[in-house]
Amino acid sequence: MKRPAPLLPILAALAGLACFGVMDGFMKAAAVALGAYAALFWRNLVGSLIMLPIWLMRGNKDGSRGLPGPAAMRLHLMRSGVCGVMAVLFFYGLARTPVAEAMALSFIAPLLALYLAAVTLGEELSRRAVTGSVLALAGVGVIAAGKFDGRYEAESVHGLIAILLSAVLYAVNLVLQRRQSQLAGPEEISFFQTFLIFCLLGLGAWWFAPFPPAKEWLVLTASAVLSTGSLMLLGWAYARAEAQVLVPLEYTAFIWAALVGWIAFSEPLTLRTLAGVVLIVAGCLIALRRSATAAEAAAERA
Repeated sequence: MKRPAPLLPILAALAGLACFGVMDGFMKAAAVALGAYAALFWRNLVGSLIMLPIWLMRGNKDGSRGLPGPAAMRLHLMRSGVCGVMAVLFFYGLARTPVAEAMALSFIAPLLALYLAAVTLGEELSRRAVTGSVLALAGVGVIAAGKFDGRYEAESVHGLIAILLSAVLYAVNLVLQRRQSQLAGPEEISFFQTFLIFCLLGLGAWWFAPFPPAKEWLVLTASAVLSTGSLMLLGWAYARAEAQVLVPLEYTAFIWAALVGWIAFSEPLTLRTLAGVVLIVAGCLIALRRSATAAEAAAERA
């Protein structure tokens, strides 16, 4: 039986991560203007309105219409709960931290996720996947070393703590994403995650999410389009490749974070940053060589 090449899921995951990286720039602007809670609440309202007709037209992964089955719905609820808290923490921190620095801190998540995937999904943890992730994490360390000088204000410290807590939840999210993508299609995942987070945040919207001024709706809409597009691309990719193949690609998000910070917020792109990016990309390539070798071996046995 002919197996699909791993290249397409890898490219889809890279495109999804690029969308997320650019979306972070829009969300930083919205979080500074409205607050993290309000920006996330209104973005998910727009995203729900975008995804509802697409999900109704495409239906669920099993071809049914209406609400998904109990197993898929449980995962939608679990991941939405994790992602809702994770996103509020991350965007709270992002409003107080440079984009590239925030992304660097969040990169403890993929490394944790590799081990979580091995424990919870039963995936064999290859030496290449671990080596590649450690090398990529070293690249993050090179970049972060030039930014942490011990002179943070209280708000900056709060932002750093929020991002680190968000990173732990993001590791859980990466593993849930793999399980969810095996039961649900990309349109279903994108709609339910967006809508359920909107409902979750709606509990506090009366106090924390005042109606945005007209000029902010364009930013929120662009963020919603990028977010829902990314969810669909990553949902499609994770349904077709193992978590340990795709998780190391998370490190490429730093490239987009650095570019967005440089272009949109005048955050400098230093030689130290470029050196770290080289290590990050090299780590990803080492980890991805494992998937290519495995695919070739499978083809030979078929």
